[in-house]
Amino acid sequence: MTSDESPGTAGTPAPRAAAAIELLEAVRAALAATALPLALPDAERARQDIRNSLAQLDDYILPRYRSLEAPLLAVVGGSTGAGKSTLVNGLVGHAVTRAGAIRPTTRQPILLHHPSDAAWFEDQRVLPSLNRIRGTLVSGPLPASQAGPTPDAAAVSSLVLVSDGAVPRGVALLDAPDVDSISDDNRKLAGQLLAAADLWVFVTTANRYADAVPWRLLLGAASRDIMVAVVLDRVPPAAEAEVRADLQAMLSREGLGEARLFVVPELVLDAMGMLPADALAPIRSWLEDLAADAAGRAGIARRTLNGTVKELGARVEAVAQSAGEQQHAAQVLAGDARAAYQDAVARILEATRDGALLRGEVLARWQDFVGTGEFFRVMEQNIGRFRDRMGAFFRGEPAPAVRVETAIESGLQSVIIDEAANAAEDTDQRWRSDPAGRQLLGSDDLSGTSDGFPETVAAEIRAWQGSLMELIRTEGQGKRTQARWLSFGVNGLGAALMIVVFSMTAGLTGLEIGVAGGTAVVGQRLLEAVFGEDAVRRLAKTAREDLHARCQKLLQAEQERFLSRLHASGGATPDVLAGHAAALRRLAAAA
Repeated sequence: MTSDESPGTAGTPAPRAAAAIELLEAVRAALAATALPLALPDAERARQDIRNSLAQLDDYILPRYRSLEAPLLAVVGGSTGAGKSTLVNGLVGHAVTRAGAIRPTTRQPILLHHPSDAAWFEDQRVLPSLNRIRGTLVSGPLPASQAGPTPDAAAVSSLVLVSDGAVPRGVALLDAPDVDSISDDNRKLAGQLLAAADLWVFVTTANRYADAVPWRLLLGAASRDIMVAVVLDRVPPAAEAEVRADLQAMLSREGLGEARLFVVPELVLDAMGMLPADALAPIRSWLEDLAADAAGRAGIARRTLNGTVKELGARVEAVAQSAGEQQHAAQVLAGDARAAYQDAVARILEATRDGALLRGEVLARWQDFVGTGEFFRVMEQNIGRFRDRMGAFFRGEPAPAVRVETAIESGLQSVIIDEAANAAEDTDQRWRSDPAGRQLLGSDDLSGTSDGFPETVAAEIRAWQGSLMELIRTEGQGKRTQARWLSFGVNGLGAALMIVVFSMTAGLTGLEIGVAGGTAVVGQRLLEAVFGEDAVRRLAKTAREDLHARCQKLLQAEQERFLSRLHASGGATPDVLAGHAAALRRLAAAA
């Protein structure tokens, strides 16, 4: 341990370690905020990388940086029936496994430590997700009648602590579940414990040393540059030379040539299930030497920690790439939705500009309102006579202007609903053609408008019409025009302004062009007679812009039904994750 890594006081990280902890905590926060919700190739692998990285940060990396002087944790792992528990019992010289001497008698992992090292493991410093249970040693094998029931989920997620003076101070032994257990929970727990180890004691047998599962974990150890000791158990004396040479060659080929290899011959256990005392002497001596060498222990901790941080950097880099792919996929899906709804808004506005809304019922109600014969003849007279006759006309009893407003509301509502439905169907089809979009939609049908949308549209149109009336009132507050606009009526002038807004005749054919076009001119002349040409132009522009904004708001709310499903893809950006990955590589290289 270098001088700047050594804590000045117990539990207080040195400056260099403190900077590393700050970076690692930022990495952890970024990973925890990264969801990767889209069904993309390799997304599940990246999610697993996130889960594994968070677990390793919590279980090993952060605890080790915060307590560089803590005892080494040697995890004893291996395949089913390899003899892990027998090895642990033999190393301490008496039975400490479920089959022999530990209460409570469960299948939880057992951590043996020297009594003076108890404080390092009794709190949640390392492996914080596992509850602590203090075990009690008893003499002799545990009767089967006291074995107890299979532990529940809470018991399985516990760590049994056993204080034993036979364990050398500075090293703790953790007997892990089988790496190839038939229980998913046990396999996951074994992987979690191995990932939290400063060094591995890997136990295998002469018959199973080439099994795939252990080798997959050993290759993971090689990638972390963790110190590994391999115990080849139950080796027939006649086959020892051949098996040892074969396993040593395999270790060398896979980058584990420096791993210590111990061979335990096939021996008969005594009545207590114990190996002869001298069978494990080389392994026991190796552990005692490690425990006695403070500098050597620090070097092992640094080596494993740096290798683990380097591996974490590679994982974070892979997550950053996956996050970038998710971001791009989300942008494509969001772009599809926005394009569909923007096109719908454009089509609605085109329908309000090209005179199409002056067909049918709207046109009929406007004609009822203004008349068709005398009114058009009046329009041809000079503007002074037009004003006089117009005032007389509107002081009569024409059809109510509200009928025009109602017809416009109905026609405009139909256009908006139809185009919103078209946009929803288009977006739904685009998303369902993409695996990520299909996953986000699931069985939900968003190909139509939302519940209550027609009522919302109708209310928004009435609000728009009300704003037009307010424009009329505001514009008519001048003294010279007040009497004139009052004689025409706010509703009548408002209806005329709506007609002007929809007055362009592109798209109409035949007789509709002449009738609708002439009808629009009537509305425009009426408004000009009251307010003047510039004011009418300003009023129409304001009314169109208001209608545009309201249509956008309506369709954006519909569009949000799709976009809200993408919001879960938030969290750290790919650039932030990539920056963290580079910083982790520098941290590992500088150690």
